[in-house]
Amino acid sequence: MTESSESFKPYRLKHTLSGHKRAVSSVKFSGDGRFLASGSADKTARVYSVSSLEDLHNEFQGHELGISDVAFSSDGRFLATASDDKSVRLWDVETGSLVKTLSGHTNYVFCVNFNPQSNMIASGSFDETVRIWDVKSGKCLKVLPAHSDPVTAVNFNLDGSVIASCSYDGICRIWDASTGHCLKTLIEDEHPPVSFVKFSPNGKFLLVGTLDNTLRLWNFSTGKFLKTYTGHVNSKYCISSTFSITNGKYIVSGSEDNCVYLWELQSRKIVQKLEGHTDAVLSVSCHPSENMIASGALGNDETVKIWTQDEN
Repeated sequence: MTESSESFKPYRLKHTLSGHKRAVSSVKFSGDGRFLASGSADKTARVYSVSSLEDLHNEFQGHELGISDVAFSSDGRFLATASDDKSVRLWDVETGSLVKTLSGHTNYVFCVNFNPQSNMIASGSFDETVRIWDVKSGKCLKVLPAHSDPVTAVNFNLDGSVIASCSYDGICRIWDASTGHCLKTLIEDEHPPVSFVKFSPNGKFLLVGTLDNTLRLWNFSTGKFLKTYTGHVNSKYCISSTFSITNGKYIVSGSEDNCVYLWELQSRKIVQKLEGHTDAVLSVSCHPSENMIASGALGNDETVKIWTQDEN
C-alpha cells in the first residue's frame, strides 16, 4: 500500500537546544541514532545524547574560525568538523578530545563526510577541490580538481565506492572513491548553482538542491532526473535536505523563510511546513530509526530544534 498524505502524522516541536552563540550551520544524527551533533559559526561543535537531549554530551573547541559542516563516523565514535580555518578536525565523541587535524585545503572547508566503512573522509572546499583523507593516518590520499567554484557538498554512496560532489559552478560530479576518476557529470539545463547533494538511503538516487528554490531527484545510474520539489525558499544559502524513511517516504529540507518543509517523495506534495525558527533554516537531519527531525538555523535564531511525530 502506498503512503497517502491523508495518513501523514504531523511533526511537532519537542525541544529547542540553545547553546551556540552564532548561526547553526549543520546538524547530523549519528548512524546508530544515539547522538545528535551541531556545528556553528561560533567555532564550536556540540554533541547531544538523543535519549536526554536537554543535556549536552560534549562540546568540541579548537577551530580558529567558524564550522560549516559536521559528520559522524558510522559507529558514532568520531566526529569530523569542517571549518573556515581551512582544516578538518577529527574528534573523539566520548571524550571530546582532538584526534587529528587534517590540513591541506587552501581555503574554507565547507563540507565533510565519512565513507560507510569510516576509514576515509571526503572534504570539499572554497579552493574548488575535493580531498580524500585516510582516517587512521590523517594523510591526504587524493586531491580531486573537482570544480571551478566552491565545492558545496560531498557525499559517499551506500557501499562507499563513489563520491558525489557539487558546486556553485552548477555541476554535480560522481567520482570513483578509490581511483579518484570522474565517472559522471550531471548538469541541469539552466545550470543554477548547486548547493547540496546527497545519495538516497538505497544509493539509487541523488537528491540535488539548487539556488533556484528547487530540489531535484536524479536517477544515479541513468543520469535522468525524475522529480522536482518546490515551494520552499532557497536562493542564497547552502541548505541541506534529506530523506525521511522511518514512516513512509518523504523529502525534508530547510528554507530561507525560517521553515522546515516536508514533501511526500512520490507525489511531490508539501505535507507539512514546520514553523518555529526565527531565521533561515540551514540544515536538517532525520533520525535513522525514530520519527524525529533536527533543524538548525542562522544567526538571528542560533538554535537547534527537534521535531517529533505524534505517537497516537
